[in-house]
Amino acid sequence: MTTAGHPPDGDAPDGWEPHALRVWEAYRRGEWCDDVPEVAAAVLRRVLLAPPPPYPGHLARLRLRGARVTGTLDLAEADIACAVRLERCVLDEAPRLDGARFGALELRDCALPGLGAAEARFDRACALLDCRIDGTVTLRSATVGAGLALDGSTLTAPPGGPALDAESLSVEEDFSADGATCTGPVRLASSQIRNTVGFRGARLRGPGLLLDAPELHVEGGLHLDGGFVSEGPINLYGASIGGSVHLEDATLTGTGQSRGEPALQLLCATVGGDIQAGRGLTVRGCLELRDTSVRGTVTLKRARLDNPRGDAVKGDRLHVGGNLNFRGGFVARGTVDLCDARIGGSLLFEGADLTAPDDGDTALRAHGVEVGAEFNCCDGFTAHGRVAVGGVTVRARLCFRGARLDVPAGRPALTCRRSTTAELVLSFAEAPRGAVDLSHSRVGVLRDDPATWPRALVLDGLAYDGLQPVLAARARLPWLDRDPGGFVPRPYEQLGAHYRQHGRDADARAILLARQRRLRRTLSRPARAWSLLQDATVGYGYRPQRAVWLLAALFAAGTLLFAADPPAPSGDGKPPGFQPAIYTLDVLIPVVDFGQQSAYAPHGALRWAVVALVTAGWLLATTAATGLNRVLRRN
Repeated sequence: MTTAGHPPDGDAPDGWEPHALRVWEAYRRGEWCDDVPEVAAAVLRRVLLAPPPPYPGHLARLRLRGARVTGTLDLAEADIACAVRLERCVLDEAPRLDGARFGALELRDCALPGLGAAEARFDRACALLDCRIDGTVTLRSATVGAGLALDGSTLTAPPGGPALDAESLSVEEDFSADGATCTGPVRLASSQIRNTVGFRGARLRGPGLLLDAPELHVEGGLHLDGGFVSEGPINLYGASIGGSVHLEDATLTGTGQSRGEPALQLLCATVGGDIQAGRGLTVRGCLELRDTSVRGTVTLKRARLDNPRGDAVKGDRLHVGGNLNFRGGFVARGTVDLCDARIGGSLLFEGADLTAPDDGDTALRAHGVEVGAEFNCCDGFTAHGRVAVGGVTVRARLCFRGARLDVPAGRPALTCRRSTTAELVLSFAEAPRGAVDLSHSRVGVLRDDPATWPRALVLDGLAYDGLQPVLAARARLPWLDRDPGGFVPRPYEQLGAHYRQHGRDADARAILLARQRRLRRTLSRPARAWSLLQDATVGYGYRPQRAVWLLAALFAAGTLLFAADPPAPSGDGKPPGFQPAIYTLDVLIPVVDFGQQSAYAPHGALRWAVVALVTAGWLLATTAATGLNRVLRRN
């Protein structure tokens, strides 16, 4: 005997339609029910909440194909142990699964107006494959014991709502939305994914922030590749990616540079593997990597970034364990900003083409960067705008070999102040028209090419141990005369010291003599006259033999003159015997007194000869002493 409304074990409820009975029987056998065009949601609810026992040797499960489900399938807070699979079904109302527990749920090629499964638990997989969902899919705080798949599905958000709301989602295996199309935001904030997150070939459309996943935690990799397209910003602020981030063949579009608006905001994030974007990444907007740590390498070769309103790459304080690779056809319109980045390997821009934004003048800004190996802006590198790399530290080589710096004359082309590198290569493809500033930098070996020396070159405070090629002083002098601010003495002193350290004293003297001659142009007229005298007599102390020869010539001339026409004795008493040579020395050398000049007085024209010799002696002795003092200080 049975209670009203409760059939005996295995019997369907009284009054059910044939379609409902077919679903009942298919459930007991675990078979696909594919000959029912329409079924009420209440029937499915009854089957799942008060399931009949399976036939012996069968596994009870709900498998429905090609049916229309009318009404609302309300399974909120239900405990469904069996697997539920719907294929090619149309649901009139959005299922309510909030707080429910399922063994497994699979909807394949179905159409439904949304899905509510907040705080639901799926012991095994949850899959919405190739479905058309015109409403929000809510998986907020849901837990999936295996994988969550949205592959090939089309999700369309209601006005003002998200297409997928999966904040605080927990997935024990993979989250996959490969090939999916989402019109509206996808929210994955604070979600936990044990393996990988995949949006391969997916397309995100609509206004505003499209992929909002701050504090996302993924133990595997993140795949936004394989033709992935986002028509709005992606926010991965504070994300933790245990594996690699893949952006190959992706197209990303942003709306600005303020918070939440870059094309990709990977800000304050951690990446345990690489960032791979080496095959055709296109970014319309800003690629933001500020304060992010990447354990492996970052590869952006052949990527194309376009943000004419500001920064194409914003990588302030980016930390990369391996190489940061922009080589091989990388193109950016907008500033590439890497200030204070730390690169464990090399920073590579070979073959890259950078263009400053429309309202700016800087193509590459990398102040304070530390590079563990090479910093290469060479072999086809082109910058349409200033390259600013002040305060960088490069352990191996900073290279601009074959680079083109396209900047108008009178504007800075390369700013490399206060930098340190073991080797600096400045053999450009052509001489930059703009200024190159190397002031206060420290270089081990500086390699350049006289044919491509910049038209304006600032060398004040530059220190180097070696220069290549090795040039004579006369060939190097034009290199020192290019400071747009005029004469600066320190570059001459540095080059002179360099020649002296390498045993090229003649070249060192030539450079330091040139320094004094350039300095003379800046002096007042009296000082300039004195400087000319020092140049003519002793070469500013760098050619002291001149004073010796002049004194010798005056001594010989005076001796001959006074021998031919001796001066008359002066004063009382008997004077010493007149000696023309001693008298000449007494007149010529002011600090020597042999008693001849005071004992004999010149007469007539001899007086003017003595005046000339005294004056010349004072001048030559003073300049010789000045030169000797400079030589002693130099040595």
